[in-house]
Amino acid sequence: MYWNDDSDKAAEYKVPDDIVDVNFKIKCTHLPLDHAYDLSTAIMQELPWAKDDERVGIHLIHGAESGNGWIRPSGPDDLIYPSRRTLFSIRTPQERRREVEQLAGRTIKIGDIPVELSRPSVRGLSKITTLFARYVLAQQIENEDLFLQEMADLLAQKQIAPRKMMSGRATLMRFPEGVKTARSLMIDGIEVAESVRLQQQGLGAGRKIGCGIFLPHKGIDPVNEAQEK
Repeated sequence: MYWNDDSDKAAEYKVPDDIVDVNFKIKCTHLPLDHAYDLSTAIMQELPWAKDDERVGIHLIHGAESGNGWIRPSGPDDLIYPSRRTLFSIRTPQERRREVEQLAGRTIKIGDIPVELSRPSVRGLSKITTLFARYVLAQQIENEDLFLQEMADLLAQKQIAPRKMMSGRATLMRFPEGVKTARSLMIDGIEVAESVRLQQQGLGAGRKIGCGIFLPHKGIDPVNEAQEK
């Protein structure tokens, strides 16, 4: 009998711990939905070495998509209201982990809003082979088909061949030099090692502003319905 089970490969594969997410509980009253520039600026002031380390990714802060009749806003001038469960995460090389963890207890300013960071925890990368990025920058952002082809080309350069990809909502992100537009992206049907590599390396530009950073997702549901981690 010959038995070729992909789940066996997943069980055998050991995820390296060279890249991890350091997660902080946060305390603040509210945040602008469009906070990529201000958050990146605040973290670069605290961790100046991160600016030149391509492995570092700064996750943007998200509340729940919905709850108690509240629907998460989508306009760039809207506000979000983090709960006690809301996390802020930095994806970092293991050798820099301790420096990132030292942000615990500090209060950073996102724009003019004080945000207290506390209780860090560390999470390794995942073996899950369905990945989701809320924001991905691309040259072809308006046309969905062209966007997906550009993503396929970038993935091919990393020797990653997904069976399925789905793009979702576009988001405007404002910066002093102008407005950037990002799209969400779901990738499914890749090998475990490819999944880990994509989590390690990201896709496209903008990791310091929350772009191209992939998280595990339970399935290839519609991208616009992807839930918060």
